[in-house]
Amino acid sequence: MAGPDFDAEIKQLQATMRTIEQVIDLDTMKTEIADLQEQVAAPDLWDDQANAQKVTGRLSMLQGELERFEGLQSRVEDLGVLVELATEEGDADSMADAESELARIRKDVEALEVRTLLSGEYDEREAIVTIRSGAGGVDAADFAETLMRMYTRWAEQHKYPVEVFDVSYAEEAGIKSAEFAIHAPYAYGTLSVEAGTHRLVRISPFDNQGRRQTSFAAVEVVPVLEQTDEIEVDENEIRVDVFRSGGPGGQSVNTTDSAVRLTHIPTGIVVSCQNEKSQLQNKASAMVVLKAKLLAKKKAEEAALKKDLKGDVAASWGDQMRNYVLNPYQIVKDLRTGFETGNPSAVFDGDLDGFLEAGIRWRRGADKAAAN
Repeated sequence: MAGPDFDAEIKQLQATMRTIEQVIDLDTMKTEIADLQEQVAAPDLWDDQANAQKVTGRLSMLQGELERFEGLQSRVEDLGVLVELATEEGDADSMADAESELARIRKDVEALEVRTLLSGEYDEREAIVTIRSGAGGVDAADFAETLMRMYTRWAEQHKYPVEVFDVSYAEEAGIKSAEFAIHAPYAYGTLSVEAGTHRLVRISPFDNQGRRQTSFAAVEVVPVLEQTDEIEVDENEIRVDVFRSGGPGGQSVNTTDSAVRLTHIPTGIVVSCQNEKSQLQNKASAMVVLKAKLLAKKKAEEAALKKDLKGDVAASWGDQMRNYVLNPYQIVKDLRTGFETGNPSAVFDGDLDGFLEAGIRWRRGADKAAAN
């Protein structure tokens, strides 16, 4: 079987990288990095801790993006050199290495290209993910826990820190709900395409008659807010409940009432946090989540109003978005994009990039269609 046309492949990669460079505006990015570095070097930076965190966080994110682009650009150039030397020397092993590297670079360039599609107001933010079991009893609770593991494994594979705020365990198996943050640039823009209802079809391990069971779980994704975001929360509209943190089966993992539950009375939104040992720390974390959910609700209401004014828009983002079928055949299929794989085990182990990239491209297309 003939190998790849390296000359054509490399030219295509170089053309894509030039397009990406224009989209991310590399010169402006470098100018902003230089400006932020001057601010970080100022001796009075930490007099205002909120601003200092914003400045250092922005600098770290931009430096990471620049390193990612320049590193990939260098790999494309190195690949051309490797192919040239391997061709001149007739080195089959080096040519095989070049073919493998080409496949890796192509995948990384495609992923970076998808990143340029994340241009929404909050897309570059970190993400807070909430998972709730739905219809399906114990199977749904087990499915919800599987989804939580799927997203945390995806984050681990990309070396993104995960902070668990709260997990409510079900009585027999699995979880009723979970709330956690993924701390990474563009985590919200990337994972927001996962929001919706997920459906699992399998032979239930909890049914002694071995019957097929359909169960559901809901995924919600909201952005982590910054100090500058305009979300005011009246303390008089919040009910604060404290309780003792617990683990699976109700086993106590804390001897003090440090866990906090916040209820926003006007909207009915409830958030809990029991990850920290201190009640004050848990309340602060819960408030971060509450504000994020209030912002998401506000944006959803604004979007609904625009849709009402514009009329029905084709290709709207449906609620039930993905099927995970383990019996009578094995497939995971996204109902919006059509992207699918016959390896559910890999998906549940965090192999989500294909679904995420397809979802981001689908959403961009849907947004364009809605704008016309």
